[in-house]
Amino acid sequence: MELKEKLISSFMAFEENVDVTSDLHDIRTEAFKNFENKGFPTKKEESWKYTSLNAILKNDFSVFPKTENTIEFSAVKKYFLHEIDTYKVIFVDGVFSSFLSSTTHDGLDVCLMSSALTKPKYKSVIDAYFNKIADKNESLTSLNTAFAYEGAFINIPKNKVVDKPIEIINFSTGTEAALLIQPRNLVIAGENSHVQIIERHQSLNDNPVLTNVVTEIFVEKRAFMDYYKIQNDNLEASLIDNTFIAQKEHSNAAVHTFSFGGNITRNNLNFYHQGERIESTLKGITIIEGKQHVDHYTLVQHATPNCESHQNYKGIFDDKSTGVFNGKIYVEKEAQKTDAFQQNNNILLSDKASINAKPQLEIFADDVKCSHGCTIGQLDDKAMFYMQSRGIPQKEAKALLMYAFSNEVIESIKIPELKSRITKIIAMKLGVNIGFDL
Repeated sequence: MELKEKLISSFMAFEENVDVTSDLHDIRTEAFKNFENKGFPTKKEESWKYTSLNAILKNDFSVFPKTENTIEFSAVKKYFLHEIDTYKVIFVDGVFSSFLSSTTHDGLDVCLMSSALTKPKYKSVIDAYFNKIADKNESLTSLNTAFAYEGAFINIPKNKVVDKPIEIINFSTGTEAALLIQPRNLVIAGENSHVQIIERHQSLNDNPVLTNVVTEIFVEKRAFMDYYKIQNDNLEASLIDNTFIAQKEHSNAAVHTFSFGGNITRNNLNFYHQGERIESTLKGITIIEGKQHVDHYTLVQHATPNCESHQNYKGIFDDKSTGVFNGKIYVEKEAQKTDAFQQNNNILLSDKASINAKPQLEIFADDVKCSHGCTIGQLDDKAMFYMQSRGIPQKEAKALLMYAFSNEVIESIKIPELKSRITKIIAMKLGVNIGFDL
């Protein structure tokens, strides 16, 4: 049975068993109709021109795990930011793990999407925020909405500075021969609040897994939010990540995306400005090899005056790996005094590696500062020669140049323990032991 047919039959069973309001039923039904009509995206669509899902869709994915699995903390400790205390919302094969999690309702909500969707006390929040900014025309977002039930629900009240980072981790055990997971996250950073969030998807063996995740984030007036995505999965794991962020006036939101592992990774990152004096930051580092494929699709929609956005994506590609950067800045007529910057720099370490870059500006205002740039090249031979002439071996010289290339993004990580973790991952990807404190 093809995956689309399996999803159709699974949706009928899912709707019969899940307890939701009639409003949510209507939302799910409409979303599934859109997915049925459009199907999975293909390279015929402009936004998917360089990324094909055909190979991974041939797997016989289970839509729901047949058994509920548990894992010991010792087996997965290395995937947590265990050096510091954090709130944790942890899922195993799409099912919440109370054993691994550390949730709270003490002054803020760090808990489950399933609770928010089904408990009356959250109805006003769900009515105000759920499915309000997710793209209703995008087929994979619609598919996620149709099956939306479990994920992280984070609601930060007004004036709350969250005392420690929040980790959202989805583990897949590989008990199923192939598994489709569809987490749905909702994050609300209330007026004047501050929050830091780390998200990770991690397979624990080599069975194929496809994760189709949707995250809606609302950053209210004068709120600060830092969001970090760590993508360092096994080679049989693929990820479709759709993130939608709405910002109100004087808010500050930053998303850092670290793409190091996995088979096919597609990041759709969308920012929507809904007030003046907004600042948005989108940064990323991609280091891949073999036949890995990473596709970054970004949109910043400047709809209001006096706002800023800063994009800076670095890519290092080896062997037959492929990168895609499709970044779009859209400035509406009313968005005067916009300051928007976009930069994408790439290094190809192999003649067979490739990068498809398409930076875009659409500007309808006349008093703006907007720029974009893209570079594709190789390591500087003169710099390599200089370092080797000073006694640095070729391998270490090469790694140091690549680390320096990435450092501008690394330096903007605001959680010291996470910065150290990312540095170690990069050193491992580059095949060296960087022997000094970074």
